[in-house]
Amino acid sequence: MTTKLEKPLKREISINGEPYVLLLTPDGLKLTQKGKRKGLELGWKDIVGGEAALAAALKASLEQAG
Repeated sequence: MTTKLEKPLKREISINGEPYVLLLTPDGLKLTQKGKRKGLELGWKDIVGGEAALAAALKASLEQAG
């Protein structure tokens, strides 16, 4: 049996030896480097609808251009 996600759930993970914080909410998820405020945010509708990959690619291309 699973538990409904009704309030934010925060977990620390390690990616390539660097600490990150993963925040799961009923609206989506946010991944930020520990100690930072800005991060990658994805809505559940975007993930399910396939828009997440497109949004990530667009964001990466904009960051490279700037």
